[in-house]
Amino acid sequence: MRIIVVGPGRAGGSLAVAADMAGHEIVGIITRRSGDQEVATRLGVAARLIGDPMPEADLMVVAVRDDLIRHVAGLLAARNVRAPQAVHLSGLAPTGALGPLHDVGLATGAFHPLQTFPDWRTGSGSFSGAHVAITAGVELGKLLEELAGSLGCRPFRISDEAKPLYHAASSASANYVLTALSVAERLYAEAGIDYRVARPLVEHAVANAFDIGPRSALTGPVARGDSGTVRCQLQAVDAHAPHLSETFRDFARATAAFAGTSEVMEDVLS
Repeated sequence: MRIIVVGPGRAGGSLAVAADMAGHEIVGIITRRSGDQEVATRLGVAARLIGDPMPEADLMVVAVRDDLIRHVAGLLAARNVRAPQAVHLSGLAPTGALGPLHDVGLATGAFHPLQTFPDWRTGSGSFSGAHVAITAGVELGKLLEELAGSLGCRPFRISDEAKPLYHAASSASANYVLTALSVAERLYAEAGIDYRVARPLVEHAVANAFDIGPRSALTGPVARGDSGTVRCQLQAVDAHAPHLSETFRDFARATAAFAGTSEVMEDVLS
C-alpha cells in the first residue's frame, strides 16, 4: 500500500516507520514545519510542507493533534490530494473532523492504535499485538483491517458515538496506572528503597486483572477491610510524605468503593 503520512510526530512517525518495515511504501511525509526531517530521512523520502505538490497514494494518514485535525484537513483539501481515502489517528475525534477532505471526494475514517508512543523510534516497534480501533465505511474499513493485520495488530470496530467513553477508558488504563506508580515511587524513595522492587508485584497484579478481572484481583488491606493496617499506613504517609496524603487517601477511597469496603473503611479514610 502507498501511504502518505501528514504529521511525522510520535504517533505518525511510529506508524510510518512500522508500515515501512511491514512492506508498505511511504510515498510522502507531510509536515507543517521545515525542521521535521528525521522520519523522512529514516525512510529515504522527501519531507514536504503542506501546500507542496502531493504524491499519488492509496491512503493518507492525518496524524496531528485532535484540535488541529479539521484545520489541517482544510489545508489539504485546498490542494490537489491524490489519494482516494484518508484517516486520522485520534481515539477521540469523530471521522467528521476530516470533513473538508470528505467534501472533496475522499472516503474518510479513523485508525486508532491502542498503544503508547513515547517517540517514533521506540513506538515503531510497539504495534505488534496492540489493538486498533477502526471507524470507517465498509470498503475503507476492510483496507484498514488489512493494514492493522500487516502491522501485527488486532482491529476492532467502534462508532463515533462510543469514542469519547472509549478514549476515557483508554486514558484511565494507561495514565492512571502510571499516576499510582508515581505515588508508589515517591513513597518507596521516602523509605530509602528503589521502587523497582515492586515490578514483579505490579506485573502479577496487572496480569491477574486481565485474567480474572480487576475487582477479583484486588488484594491488600483496603480490599480486606483491615482498617487498623490502613490507619498505620496513613500515619506513615502523613509523617513522611504529607504532600501525598490526600492523593493516597483518594486512591484508598476509590479502592474501597470497588472492593465494597467503603462502610468499613469510612472512619479511617474520612
